[in-house]
Amino acid sequence: MAENVLITGAAGFIGSSIARRLAGSGARVVGFDNYCDFYDPAIKRARAKRLADEFGVEIIEGDIRDRDAVDRVFAGASPDSVIHIAAMAGVRPSIERPKLYAEVNVDGTVNLLDASVASGVKRFLFASSSSVYGNNEKVPFSEDDPVDRPISPYAATKRAGELICHSYWHLHKLPINCLRFFTVYGPGQRPDLAIGKFMRLIDRGEPVPMFGDGSTSRDYTYIDDIVDGVLAALDRRPGYNIYNLGGSSPVSLTDLIAAIGRVCGKEPIINRLPMQAGDVERTFADTAKSERELGFVSKISLDEGLARQWEAVRAEPGP
Repeated sequence: MAENVLITGAAGFIGSSIARRLAGSGARVVGFDNYCDFYDPAIKRARAKRLADEFGVEIIEGDIRDRDAVDRVFAGASPDSVIHIAAMAGVRPSIERPKLYAEVNVDGTVNLLDASVASGVKRFLFASSSSVYGNNEKVPFSEDDPVDRPISPYAATKRAGELICHSYWHLHKLPINCLRFFTVYGPGQRPDLAIGKFMRLIDRGEPVPMFGDGSTSRDYTYIDDIVDGVLAALDRRPGYNIYNLGGSSPVSLTDLIAAIGRVCGKEPIINRLPMQAGDVERTFADTAKSERELGFVSKISLDEGLARQWEAVRAEPGP
């Protein structure tokens, strides 16, 4: 396991979960985060404080688009590994602000790759997304499938990131693993994402928005399983690799809402709405390569994961 690790987006849901696990295992972890207002920055600052207080993780405030700030962080952290989680997330917002998504997700990634090459980083992990598969007709989605038809700017920037990473492996022999995350959930999930949002709505007796006829499906992956996959990839052999990290058990939107209702102990009220632009019809991870090369296995069932997230939501302070 790497000793000095720099995690971008370390105050976010996934980044902070990785930071806790690494720091708890004895690694020196430095975070980098700009506390973007995509959702309440106070949530991220509270996470950063817990990481500092409980694990001694320092999170430096700054933006990956700022080349000088990136260089300063690398000079101070001297990382032998970089886990690049920071990004503008979300399919629908990317349609409204494509330039911002390109600047953060593409230009920011280039800044980190340049700094990694200059400082002799030994391994680089890039957080990609299942969205790169678009409306792939073949299921499950395999890393070898064509991914040249993204249907949102967000997906396009993630695929662009993978391609740029490959060029840095080819030119500079910077070892890089690109990890395609499939709908990550669990305690601490971003408040704008479906599961936590639906839990709060159902608990308050408010309608749950259902975009489309409920047949769209997602491959939900519990956060602890994602962290297991990330850490396994951190120890993976040098080279350039792409791995799916997913639960490999797609669930329809109709079934997800019903399952959340059971966990919350209330009957969901459904607000049926038109399908939204940029949303894919389904995601479904083929994890054979990840199982074979990383030993990755999704362990937490959806019912168990929902129960854990519901317990965390119930523990949140009231308004």
